[in-house]
Amino acid sequence: MGKGRTRDLEGRLVTLIGGSGFFGTHLAQELLARGARLRICSRHPEKAFHLKPLGNLGQVQFLRVDVSKPEAVAAAVHGADAVVNLVGAFKGDLDAIQGEGAGRIAAAAAQAGATAFVHVSALGADAGSPVAYARTKAEGEAAVRAAFPGATILRPSVLFGDDDQFVTMFGRIIAAFPVVPVFGPDARLQPLSVDDAAEAVGNVLADPAAHAGKVYELAGPEVITMGDLNRRIARAEARDRTFIDLPDGVSSLIAALGWLPGAPLTRDQWLLLKAGSAATGTLPGIRDLGVHPRPLALFLERWMVRFRKHGRFGSKPRAA
Repeated sequence: MGKGRTRDLEGRLVTLIGGSGFFGTHLAQELLARGARLRICSRHPEKAFHLKPLGNLGQVQFLRVDVSKPEAVAAAVHGADAVVNLVGAFKGDLDAIQGEGAGRIAAAAAQAGATAFVHVSALGADAGSPVAYARTKAEGEAAVRAAFPGATILRPSVLFGDDDQFVTMFGRIIAAFPVVPVFGPDARLQPLSVDDAAEAVGNVLADPAAHAGKVYELAGPEVITMGDLNRRIARAEARDRTFIDLPDGVSSLIAALGWLPGAPLTRDQWLLLKAGSAATGTLPGIRDLGVHPRPLALFLERWMVRFRKHGRFGSKPRAA
């Protein structure tokens, strides 16, 4: 975080809407290291209270905000120099949360006089998608552009970190089951370090005029398949596992039942997984924001130690 960067956000007040989530808490650490003052807003801001010691007195404020309530959103963005919208969900009223809701947040930021607005969307945002998540992500982008024309839109791929719910979820499943089904084994992913994504947001906020009105695809340096990801995790755990690549028909049926060993998998999540999460290459990427993304392999062995048979005292992983 910060990566030796100067405190180029010194004293600026940045509101993080949805700032208590996985990406939000990593982004908060990046922005604090760069000198920003933060207002972390969420329905459950207490989830980010562990960030308190990282800021100086008065540098971090927490605010309970329901983005469906205009008065709450107005209070959240009041006096902010910049606003970052991180709100996203896979269930509930997705239009209110990440469709029209995103436009409502952008409009409030513009009304409050914010000079920068960063909207975190997703790779695969598609107004024509049958999946509500992808469709409302695209509708949210359009609503943000209409309300705040100078907004910067970022479309990240799957984000990974040592406290994520993606790589670690598969780590737990592979540690627990000798035979592991692989859903969407050929699905293409371009996983990105959450801290590299946070640095990209910080770079936008440090020079918002240079990125105003632009859309960036944020993806890691390598495209891998779901099948390859599972096998890499098993090697990092030093575990012999039998992987069964499931045909789409079987995967779809299991998703319809809403069950996956160790975690729920809805039909929409299955469709998103099958579609993959890789950059199209038709838009500027993370390197255009001055970030050189790091590969998952740089971290995986160290993170998977906890899932080995005897933890850090277990055998080392086999060579790839």
